[in-house]
Amino acid sequence: MTATFSVTDYLRQHIRTVPDWPAPGVQFRDITPLLQNPRVFRVLIDAFVHRYMAPELRPDVVAGLDARGFIIGSVVAYELNVGFVPIRKSGKLPFTTVQETYELEYGSATVELHTDAVAQGQRVLLIDDLIATGGTMMAGKKLLEKLGADVTEGAAIVDLPELGGSARLREAGLKLFTLVDFDGH
Repeated sequence: MTATFSVTDYLRQHIRTVPDWPAPGVQFRDITPLLQNPRVFRVLIDAFVHRYMAPELRPDVVAGLDARGFIIGSVVAYELNVGFVPIRKSGKLPFTTVQETYELEYGSATVELHTDAVAQGQRVLLIDDLIATGGTMMAGKKLLEKLGADVTEGAAIVDLPELGGSARLREAGLKLFTLVDFDGH
């Protein structure tokens, strides 16, 4: 009898749920335990790297969303031997930028990208830690497309499908790959 290993189950066991943070009723999915244990971190990164090593999915560059997307995205880019591009919160990049503003539950936020971050036609993997409402990833997609890049897929560790973000992103034409889904908020 052969034992099977489920990456999804393994990673789910190492994601901490913090109740009532940052507000009452919210179940915060904390990915930091995935990063603390070297074996778990390797399984996490390998799950992405093995997927994107496939020639039809291989990006020219990985773009990571501020801030946890930097952690995952830069390591995935390194392992794939491609470049990494940070998509930052407004006011953090020193060179000429393009910006995209998106709506949050209470207000709005702006992300930006250097104007020379990607080239026309480059295949870009857009990565973040979690998809909730999808606003940040949608803004990142729009920024990359403003510069002429082809966003081939959006990737995240966690999807919270009840918040509707993954459905909105797919409706906007973005293919998605996530490792763990959680019900609820």
